[in-house]
Amino acid sequence: MRSVIVVALPGMQSLDVAGPVEVFAAAGEYAVEVVAPSVGAVRAHSGLTLSVDRALSEVTGPCDTLVVAGGEGTRAVIGDDRLIADVRRLAAHTRRIASVCTGAFVLAEAGLLDGRRATTHWASCDLLARRYPAVRVDPDPIFVRDGETWTSAGVTAGIDLALAMVEDDLGRNAALAIARRFVVFLKRPGGQSQFSAQLAGQFAEQPPLRDLQGWVAEHLSDELTVERLATQVAMSPRNFSRAFHREVGVTPARFVERVRVEAGRRRLEESTVSIDEIAVGCGFGTAETMRRTFLRVLRVTPSDYRNRFRSERASA
Repeated sequence: MRSVIVVALPGMQSLDVAGPVEVFAAAGEYAVEVVAPSVGAVRAHSGLTLSVDRALSEVTGPCDTLVVAGGEGTRAVIGDDRLIADVRRLAAHTRRIASVCTGAFVLAEAGLLDGRRATTHWASCDLLARRYPAVRVDPDPIFVRDGETWTSAGVTAGIDLALAMVEDDLGRNAALAIARRFVVFLKRPGGQSQFSAQLAGQFAEQPPLRDLQGWVAEHLSDELTVERLATQVAMSPRNFSRAFHREVGVTPARFVERVRVEAGRRRLEESTVSIDEIAVGCGFGTAETMRRTFLRVLRVTPSDYRNRFRSERASA
């Protein structure tokens, strides 16, 4: 049994704790324990209370995986020298360390993210970067793996993180079985945007098709016909279409469309580039084609999407 220690902090986001705990417990190959700064009741920001039987200071290690959950309470504990020392001490005897959401601040305060690429909830990425300049903060991905140091975005991203860890430890089938049981996608790719509204498809199991999925994202302005994609993986168009649909769950054309929509969304969110330029760069060809595709897929025009996103982000 692989030992997993999950650190719950007062004022936590309860799903940051429960999500990973349930995934690891469902795998049946992990001994999972939730600890806290002190024994007893730990109250989440939502009001939910967890009962903890052991304090973090009592855990001597070694353990396989250490996960620090985040939430509103993170702000109060990063000034707790004893807690930070306990995290640092236990991390030295742990194969793999991880954080969910703002738990990254605890790892950063302990010096465990220095020189590493990391992420956290999108609303806290700027603060993490300012407070810990030695950390290479990436605000976009759902989760980031840098060696055996893992960090994730907020809330449900902790489930993605834990599923990816199970897949790394026990294989894809084990992670798939848990995902099906929980009625979630097997694995949102770590590089997928935290703001993504829909998936571009599951990762294919066959390396050529999986590599092709990444290649498509890098060649969106090309003419990505079935014939072109089939040539890229040295398959006949007919066999390619069948294999791709079986592995990814959508047709090649639908996959390309989804990736283009995701790329268009991100550029609308992150830049002031004109919609005409975005349409060309993402492979739609014209702004009108992009508008029709956005209406069909997202039920909103590109201009309305950009305005809505900016308004929501300003409010947040």
